[in-house]
Amino acid sequence: MDTRHIFEDLFVLELANNHWGRLERGLKIVADFSRIVRAHGVKAAIKLQFRDVDSFIHKDWRQNQEIRYIKKTRETRLSREDCAALVEAIRLGGCIPMATPFDEASVDQCLELDIDIIKIASSDISDRTLTEKIAATRRPAIVSTGGASLQSIDDLAALFDRHSIPLAINHCVSLYPTEDHELELNQIDFLKNRYPGHVIGFSTHEHRDWHTSIAIAYAKGARTFERHIDIEADGIAVSPYCSLPQQIDEWFIAYKKAASMCGAAGTKRRIPPERETNYLNTLVRGVYARKKLAKGQTLNDGDNIYFAIPLQKGQISCRELMNGEILLRNVEAGQPIMIDDIDSSYSANPALKTHLRQRGI
Repeated sequence: MDTRHIFEDLFVLELANNHWGRLERGLKIVADFSRIVRAHGVKAAIKLQFRDVDSFIHKDWRQNQEIRYIKKTRETRLSREDCAALVEAIRLGGCIPMATPFDEASVDQCLELDIDIIKIASSDISDRTLTEKIAATRRPAIVSTGGASLQSIDDLAALFDRHSIPLAINHCVSLYPTEDHELELNQIDFLKNRYPGHVIGFSTHEHRDWHTSIAIAYAKGARTFERHIDIEADGIAVSPYCSLPQQIDEWFIAYKKAASMCGAAGTKRRIPPERETNYLNTLVRGVYARKKLAKGQTLNDGDNIYFAIPLQKGQISCRELMNGEILLRNVEAGQPIMIDDIDSSYSANPALKTHLRQRGI
């Protein structure tokens, strides 16, 4: 896989623990969203979460029913075989297998399953032991920066830079769900300026309007995007920050519209389409003889010529007139000055002469 461009226009569909420990439900989610990905022809990863539950939760707290995170981690546990089955289904569906390991044993599991991209969660950006183990895999990684200090982001970027490992840095607000006024999309500008060697992304949990936010994020330069995904099945409530298949379909459409409206990369001047240049050429003034001009006469702006529309085919315009051109033939008053009428560097250029003869009316 070409890791240099793996993050560009990459969509990360965060399955997380929405399989609820059931392989069949997980496979259904993978199948439903892979179908949307293929229909749109986008590059997408489906992301799992790995935890070595026996070591991740302290033994004295494993049966705790009050702490939601502990309870959900225990109830959504998948076997290694089930994780492998999901990874295989993701590949077969035409998506990229991706995972967030929350402990060192889970980093090993990423390697065992040949996970293509590793995610570093916002909560783990300062976990030096974990992040160094992730970096040691030399796999491309994406980090979310929700709630992180600037020093933590700097340190992680420096760690991956030292080892020349691709790292995308996602702007993220770790509020589930996030209200529109909490999105802080200007942080994309900040991250682009501070980490110019990294792809900047947008990991989003808003629940009211994700059409506008992806358009703004794309226009600001975000190039990898992440949303949580789920399905309506088994009587399980869908969290408000999760997207259903039809909503991801709308999300991809919004992205394509934003990309189309933004056009080519903003690193160089665009090349205007022929339709645009043809239209502008109709507004350019042509050079006309103010009075009868004789062969050998020098053209002087305002003395023996004037500018007016329309510009005719083969006629020189105000753009080409340099003053001092010498006429090669007589020109009657009110007549256009043609490229073949003057002794000019323009007339010695066959390609330019052809262009001028095709320009105008």
